[in-house]
Amino acid sequence: MADFDLAAPTSADAFARLAIEMHDAPGVEETIDAVVQFALQALNCSYAGVALHRRGSRPEIAAVTDPVVAEVFELQIDHQDGPLVTVLRERSNILIRDTMTEARWPLWAAKVAQLGVRSVLDVPLTTGAGSTASVGVLGLYSPEPDAFGPDDEAIAHILARHASVAVATARHEETMAQAVDARKLVGQAMGILMERFDVDGDRAFAILKRYSQDNNTKLRDVAQQLIDTRKLPH
Repeated sequence: MADFDLAAPTSADAFARLAIEMHDAPGVEETIDAVVQFALQALNCSYAGVALHRRGSRPEIAAVTDPVVAEVFELQIDHQDGPLVTVLRERSNILIRDTMTEARWPLWAAKVAQLGVRSVLDVPLTTGAGSTASVGVLGLYSPEPDAFGPDDEAIAHILARHASVAVATARHEETMAQAVDARKLVGQAMGILMERFDVDGDRAFAILKRYSQDNNTKLRDVAQQLIDTRKLPH
């Protein structure tokens, strides 16, 4: 992770370098790590973390700078309640100035205060027209009450915008790579069937597809098993 110079009047150069670093990251994990490390340098927070979300699935803890952040996240994910859950649903910032006096999520706030976290700033990671697609949440935490001011919120918003695009891009690239791998596997499996049973490509693909449907197994998994064992699933 590069060291960003935030001593200048604006952090435009630092954000530019962060954007390049996230673009060059080889995957989602490395992209998110760059985000949380930058947050520690650019914002008045002691801990940071990112929880990612895919439609229809449980939010996943993608990166944390301290184990306490994982506990803060898990309390909310397990009970489906708290600012993180609300940010994912409403796609707007939530600022908690002091967990000792927070009334919206009193049980969660009391447990978080016991962990030594007093200030919380959760910012949505969103993509798509009108920010309708939730990618996740950037969580920022401090042991001091009222730690986050307007400047912190503004910088966090910019950071979240950069992170949202970078994560969406990294996810897309990983999906494309997986699709290419799947096509290669299916092609190899078809070749095995064509040679063994003296069938053409269409027939070989039909055989794989039938086994996939009959066994309720992904086509690429059927192909992988055939390649590994030289046998089709029972």
